[in-house]
Amino acid sequence: MQPDLIYDVGFHEGQDTDFYLKKGFRVVAVEANPDLYAKGCERFAGPISEGRLVLIGKALAGRPGTITFFQIPGMTAWGTCDPVFAEDYRRRGEASTMIQVEAVTMRQLLAEYGVPYFLKIDIEGLDIVGIEGLRGSPSLPLGLSMEAERDSFPALVREIQTLVDLGYDRFKIVPQTKVPKQVAPFPAVEGVWVDHQFQPGASGLFGEEAPGPWLTEEQVIAAYRRIFWHYALTGPHMIAPRWARSAAWRLGVRPDWHDTHARRPI
Repeated sequence: MQPDLIYDVGFHEGQDTDFYLKKGFRVVAVEANPDLYAKGCERFAGPISEGRLVLIGKALAGRPGTITFFQIPGMTAWGTCDPVFAEDYRRRGEASTMIQVEAVTMRQLLAEYGVPYFLKIDIEGLDIVGIEGLRGSPSLPLGLSMEAERDSFPALVREIQTLVDLGYDRFKIVPQTKVPKQVAPFPAVEGVWVDHQFQPGASGLFGEEAPGPWLTEEQVIAAYRRIFWHYALTGPHMIAPRWARSAAWRLGVRPDWHDTHARRPI
């Protein structure tokens, strides 16, 4: 494991990469959207030329080759290689265009760039592909974060169990709508301290600086069980009647999405 290296898989507009670089880490970032990749190369030309950032214009996948990427016009954060996600967006009125992009596997990344200290994955529906790609590696990141499953509680439990199988035994649940309110602790616990304002869509603090207590496997599953009841009332796949969701929204109870942070023993 390289203690100064972070993987940012799902670079998007570089919100997280910007923070990691400021914290003093080297970054390997992966972005499937060709337009976002090009903009990232321009925005981060300095760190790239200095060797502090490697930006890869490919999609993380389970096997090398090419893969279909679904672009949602005007909604770059929703770009995905998961056809199930793309179909869900279509049902909500968000049509996508399909392009073919080159794929890279987690195993290839680890072989070429080494095992990172921290791994962030947010690739709209296929985060678990990256996590599964860690299997067989002689070393693992000390910590990681992934966007948690929202549609299926059994699938969420499988995500947690996969992390446990890999050796991760402590977990945090971080609601993403609250990330812009996060404040980096001083003195820093991870990297160096920076005065940083998180933008909407950023993953926020990580590792020991991420907010909330560390939970056991049983505790994190129990916590997500309560969250899924909330999803059932207010989320896009609600089981409650529409009037119940409307009432909940008027009361300020709205759906959120969460990241699962995990840490393994040193």
